[in-house]
Amino acid sequence: MVRRPTRSSAPTTAEAGTWADVLVDRSILHAAVRTPTNQWLVPHEPDDAIRVLATPADVVELAAVVQYRIRSTRSRTR
Repeated sequence: MVRRPTRSSAPTTAEAGTWADVLVDRSILHAAVRTPTNQWLVPHEPDDAIRVLATPADVVELAAVVQYRIRSTRSRTR
């Protein structure tokens, strides 16, 4: 597994919101809704169970995992 560089600061709510929008726009997630308590409700498909992401860092981590899977799959097919 490739180790990612460590961050110098924690992800912000704005950064998490941007990544959530990208994941929804690319149809990777069905929805990503921020609650008033700054948690994120994330179903992958319309009828899926809703996953609760507790912090902006969890949303950014999900985006990183998705990117890793896409890149590793793309490398194998070349």
